[in-house]
Amino acid sequence: VQLQASGGGLVQAGGSLRLSCTASEQILGAYAVGWFRQAPGKEREFVAALAWSGDRRQYADCVKGRFTISRENAKNTVYLQMDSLKPEDTADYYCAADARSGFDRPNYTYWGQGTLVTVSS
Repeated sequence: VQLQASGGGLVQAGGSLRLSCTASEQILGAYAVGWFRQAPGKEREFVAALAWSGDRRQYADCVKGRFTISRENAKNTVYLQMDSLKPEDTADYYCAADARSGFDRPNYTYWGQGTLVTVSS
C-alpha cells in the first residue's frame, strides 16, 4: 500500500488549507487512517485520526475545533481540512494507515511522504 499526501503550501495565519492523502489500494474501509506532523527539531506528533468504520474521529487538543478529518471512499482519499491556521501549525504533515496501537501513537503500518505546511504570521 502506498500513500500519497498533497495539498501543503504557504498560507497566512487565519487561513485554510486542505490536505489530501490518496491510497494506492482500497483500504479506507479496512484501516484506521491518521495525520501526524513534525516541525523542525521536534518529534512527530499526532494530529487527527479516523476509524476504519468512519464513525469515530480523534483529534489532538491543539487542533480541535479547527481541523476536520474526513474520507471519500470512492477516491481512496482521506482529507484534513485545516481552518484558522496558526504559525505553530507549521510542519511537515504525514498521513498514515493501519494503526497498530492506538490512533494517537505513530505506530502505523503505512506512511505517506510529508507535505509541508507553512503558516506565516
